[in-house]
Amino acid sequence: MRIDHKCFEPNKLLIIISKTSKMKELVIIDTDLNNPKHAEAVLFSTDQYARDAMGIKRPLDEKVKSVLIERLKNFPGYVGFLAFMDGYPAGVANCVYSFSTFKAQKVINIHDLAVNPQYRGNGIGEALLAEIERKAQKENCCKVTLEVREDNRARNLYERAGFSYGKPRMFFMEKEV
Repeated sequence: MRIDHKCFEPNKLLIIISKTSKMKELVIIDTDLNNPKHAEAVLFSTDQYARDAMGIKRPLDEKVKSVLIERLKNFPGYVGFLAFMDGYPAGVANCVYSFSTFKAQKVINIHDLAVNPQYRGNGIGEALLAEIERKAQKENCCKVTLEVREDNRARNLYERAGFSYGKPRMFFMEKEV
């Protein structure tokens, strides 16, 4: 699926990547879920992530796919970012705003950060993180948070980008209801 650049307005970040003689154009944009091309790219990239070993190792359920975009649109704290490489969806960051009661400021939590398999190793994860950080600064957030699996190789990326495990060390816990 190629996305025509005329379908969206690129925001702040445009990177030209050249690891070989072929130049590649990386564009990071704020997600506009009312734009059908953005919605399609969010679904595609989130489904790619779900299929990965770091996701749920299977495609998103069809029912989830059928309601995900509408539910994200209706979720007031959603903020998303898309990466396009040469016009093709290359990655996604699905984030939500939360709030730090200790600092009385907003927080951006990265719920999903995923680079589609064929685009890994091109700096897309770093570019998405940089754009999230810029958004957090612009919105006067006090921090950006994420949870990461212990066996996820992306931990190195997060550590290089300045993420830590907290002092004291924090653990992510869950309880399904």
